[in-house]
Amino acid sequence: MKIKKIVALSTVAGLALAGLAFSSANAEPVSNSYVLVGSDTLQDSTNALINGTIASGPLVRITSGGSTLGNFDAFGAAAVQTKPNGPFFGRPAGSGAGVTALRASITGAAYTGNAAVPAKVITGQVDIARSSSGPTVNAAGLLQYVPYARDAVAYAYKGGTAAWASISATQLKQIYDGTLTTIDGVAIKPRLPQAGSGTRNFFLPAIGYAAGTTTAPGAPDVSNTTPENDASVLAAGEIIPFSVASWVAQANGVTGTNSTSIAGVALGTPLGSTLPFTGTAPALVPDATYYANPSFGRDTYLVVEYARVTAGDPKYDARLAALVNSSSSSSLTNFGSLSSSPGAVKKKFGFLAPSSTTPLRAFPTL
Repeated sequence: MKIKKIVALSTVAGLALAGLAFSSANAEPVSNSYVLVGSDTLQDSTNALINGTIASGPLVRITSGGSTLGNFDAFGAAAVQTKPNGPFFGRPAGSGAGVTALRASITGAAYTGNAAVPAKVITGQVDIARSSSGPTVNAAGLLQYVPYARDAVAYAYKGGTAAWASISATQLKQIYDGTLTTIDGVAIKPRLPQAGSGTRNFFLPAIGYAAGTTTAPGAPDVSNTTPENDASVLAAGEIIPFSVASWVAQANGVTGTNSTSIAGVALGTPLGSTLPFTGTAPALVPDATYYANPSFGRDTYLVVEYARVTAGDPKYDARLAALVNSSSSSSLTNFGSLSSSPGAVKKKFGFLAPSSTTPLRAFPTL
């Protein structure tokens, strides 16, 4: 299992925890400010930015008016409590669950993020959703998707032969259809991350399924709780979609406590001779050509309520708006080039600048 990532600098820990209360039920910070939930792909880099990190050289840490933020991992205890005196509710595991939790926080609808946790009304308990997939644009939508960084998706595999390092998109679809069961004479078994995973939902259309497809015939999904970007779940002969940024971050050892998820596992490319990264760990660098590919490269997002970041709206929240203002060097969505910028930290975590900084409005108003 993936190890919980806390901070990259021991002397920063006291600063990072100042102003936070802790829930005895899950030992995660109960925020006195804004709360982020959702995508596993983005959680390590946002953990670093929020708690403080020297991954890019100088100390970089994002707060809001001096108040700390609460960043809740996609996997862990079944229930979370995000704000003081707030309800315990099912942990949002992945991009889809994070966005659903944000919508419930806005609308007052009951939210269930885990089958073991009863549905709860969580009004005001979530402020930002981490999403590794983009939205269906709606000009009158409730939400605003703000570009965070550029990622890409490949596949992780265990065992196999040299031919497994470059399995084409056509072959990948056949594998996930269940019609191609061996590669180079060795049996191959496809797996998918849990339902609601942005990486899962991005990968299937990338290899040839129709837009919006979230299941595959060759990868049975009964009781599937497989965490995304955790290659330790793979047995010999298995394959699973994987965020390249997460792979780079784990290989480079910048995820706090060095992860062992990718030990004994390889990352393959569906793009022939174009590899997802260059270099050797712990100095892997994302490959810009791979990330620019229209099928396998993707922008990732921080999602907020549109009204709260729109000046002039009665619900406008200037501090929340500042956190997702990409032109500000102290925002989570900034991708500057200076070593002291959030963008420099994101590069260490395997991300590149997003293809666009234009926010996207999405989802119905109700």
